Amino acid sequence: MLSNYHLCGSKLEKCVGVSSIITPNYTPLGRCCAFVCIVAEIVMLKSFPTPITACVFGASGGIGRALTQALIDDPAVARVFAGARRGSALPAASAKLHPFAFDLADEASIAAAAATMATEGPVHLIIIATGLLHEDGALKPEKSFKMQTPEAYARAFAVNTIGPALIGKHGLPLLPRGGKCVFAALSARVGSISDNRLGGWHAYRASKAALNMVVRNFALEISARNPDALAVTLHPGTVATGLSAPFQAGVNPEALFASEDAAAHLLKVIDALTPAETGQLIAWNGTSIAF
Repeated sequence: MLSNYHLCGSKLEKCVGVSSIITPNYTPLGRCCAFVCIVAEIVMLKSFPTPITACVFGASGGIGRALTQALIDDPAVARVFAGARRGSALPAASAKLHPFAFDLADEASIAAAAATMATEGPVHLIIIATGLLHEDGALKPEKSFKMQTPEAYARAFAVNTIGPALIGKHGLPLLPRGGKCVFAALSARVGSISDNRLGGWHAYRASKAALNMVVRNFALEISARNPDALAVTLHPGTVATGLSAPFQAGVNPEALFASEDAAAHLLKVIDALTPAETGQLIAWNGTSIAF
């Protein structure tokens, strides 16, 4: 396993790829100043009771897959339930990995997944890494109110709001009654009403704003059961995945994150969360975004 890691200064990092300019002298272990290597920092969750059981819904997507792998790599995590649509690719097999199939449009599949997880005890961390902005040309961000369609709203809300809400319905009871636990759903800065200064993207913005409200409701309810239980939405920034692919041309390269970096950012935020931040929309760098 150590062949996947190298020492960068005094920090252990995981090699997730090698650039095309690597020379034959490349060695998998060594200081990063000696070669060009694409790395992702190993984030270890320290604020949760251990051993940790985690679950990622949407584990086959860019960010979801990276989150799943990062959790598998964390020694504090004992098991990772990884949910994806049937037939989707997941990280490599691991003794910690417990895959399951689900469909956001099929509540029964979500309920069945939760029932399976319940047999293994409480789940300390639930992350929803699903989201939809465009789809095969049939769904795309609207540039004008004239482009709105009921079909676009129905599809965006089904994936970005209703599906996560149903995961909450069946997943929140799995959280422990004591100690830190987190329910987190990927949202977006464009779901902030107060931050909207450009307009457009009507269905996507509205569905993410609604998701923020749903999770805020969750936060209020679960805190009565466990004061250390948190529910938040997370803005991952612009990540180099299929969701952002049509819009990456205008993004500063320094602001376009690899999936592995985005996962590390989000896990750091999750680990640093306190009850005072529950119910909020938190950016990848730990700052709160006003609704």
